[in-house]
Amino acid sequence: MSKSLEFLTEALRRLPGVGPKSAQRMAFHLLQHDREGAAMLSRALFQAVDAVHHCALCNTFTEHEICENCLDDERDKRLLCVVETPADQLMIEQTLTYKGLYFVLMGRLSPLDGIGPKDIHLEKLLNRANDGVVSEVVLATNFTNEGEATAHYISEMLKARGLRVSRLARGVPVGGELEYVDAGTIARAMLDRRAT
Repeated sequence: MSKSLEFLTEALRRLPGVGPKSAQRMAFHLLQHDREGAAMLSRALFQAVDAVHHCALCNTFTEHEICENCLDDERDKRLLCVVETPADQLMIEQTLTYKGLYFVLMGRLSPLDGIGPKDIHLEKLLNRANDGVVSEVVLATNFTNEGEATAHYISEMLKARGLRVSRLARGVPVGGELEYVDAGTIARAMLDRRAT
């Protein structure tokens, strides 16, 4: 294989879930069947890497110093939702149920992988949460072991500073049938039940 093709294959392997064979297939496809698409992908990556950076306030991706959400006067500045990734933020936005602000950690605590509090911008989160305007922090980290540990760590840190902290509820998915839902999810839904 040529050095350029090998380099392209190795670059494609950096994508999540892409192994050596898949990367090789993608590289061959782009060069054999879609050179225009390859050139477009190259330009898009170059432009994104050059233009996109972190919002000075919420840490999400933006092309400006402060993102559109943080500048939006219609959003409730007393609410701050903490998520792990910009993709998580986007999913919450798509529900059209949350109108507060965000803080994006860009990860989660994972001591086994060497990811500690400094790696997920907790100092920046503390500054944002203690701005004198935020009155409630909603923890919307994932319900994995690492996400739960991250939520617990942040919760203790913020409560010690007198902030109100809440956590996303867990339970049976909308449209889910109990016989097909795992026992852990049903147990959590039962423990987190509320009055109607």
